[in-house]
Amino acid sequence: MQKRKLGKSGLEVSAMGLGCMGMSFGYGPAGEKNEMISVLRGAVERGITFFDTAEAYGPYANEELLGEALAPYKGKVVIATKFGFRFNADGQRSENPLDSRPEHIKKVAEASLKRLKIEAIDLFYQHRVDDEVPIEDVAGAVKDLIREGKVKHFGMSEANAKTIRRAHAVQPVTSLQSEYSLFWREPEAEILTTLEELGIGFVPFSPLGKGFLTGKIDEKTEFVKGDFRNVVPRFTPEARKANQAVVDLLGKFAAEKKATPAQVALAWLLAQKPWIVPIPGTTKLSRLEENIGGASVVLSTAELDEITRASSAIHLEGQRYPDNLQKLVGR
Repeated sequence: MQKRKLGKSGLEVSAMGLGCMGMSFGYGPAGEKNEMISVLRGAVERGITFFDTAEAYGPYANEELLGEALAPYKGKVVIATKFGFRFNADGQRSENPLDSRPEHIKKVAEASLKRLKIEAIDLFYQHRVDDEVPIEDVAGAVKDLIREGKVKHFGMSEANAKTIRRAHAVQPVTSLQSEYSLFWREPEAEILTTLEELGIGFVPFSPLGKGFLTGKIDEKTEFVKGDFRNVVPRFTPEARKANQAVVDLLGKFAAEKKATPAQVALAWLLAQKPWIVPIPGTTKLSRLEENIGGASVVLSTAELDEITRASSAIHLEGQRYPDNLQKLVGR
């Protein structure tokens, strides 16, 4: 597995990471613990050194899973986790779910360190921007944690360009994590140029469009109870049928490259910038190996241009989040 550096920070990780949310949360029932540990350790054995989690995934269960699975590789892997949500005693998000108060950030850091069984958090993201707390105070709290040796790098998620600049002026931002793929290209409008200017890395989540770009989902697919795609406008049966055109485009190139649509989608994303590190998620070793294969697919400049041009001509139906989640992004 090739390595990449996240912007100018010097933080080096595998060119592709592993998004771990789905092992515990978001896509239906949590995976069986020992199977998930096998996938996580199998990822390390196959060259992946970058793992993404959050206290919100479960909540807490995903961090605990990674803490156990990755303990044998301490010092050899990079673990990113996140702060910024508030939970009730029963583990559910509260009515006002965001909480990036400095005192809360520091409590989350202490708890995450214990669950992950590590001495310092490699990359600590603000999960969503909290309009109630000045971003300068958030960056300052993480700066304090870095000084104390409890955090190594500061990250942001789903923040807009103006907020990123304000935070970066207080504590350099190592990476931004937001959705980006051929299924959601909004970051191209302003985010990518901002990150390049400031020397910040980019970690796209859902680089396979929440599974849609694999070609394994169509308008007849039924998602299990608890899978959040059941409430995502872009995943209504009508939207899936309309959006099949982008999968067909990938399929055309996949056939020519003797690859899969997922591998072509990841290869396209990796080719956009040398400081982009996608984090496709999976609960299966076979899919993990398929995704890793995307890093070996080479697309020529002409092929990249054709994919970009053809996908730009496709109108994709449906928003990527329901309204209650959409209001938390782009702040």
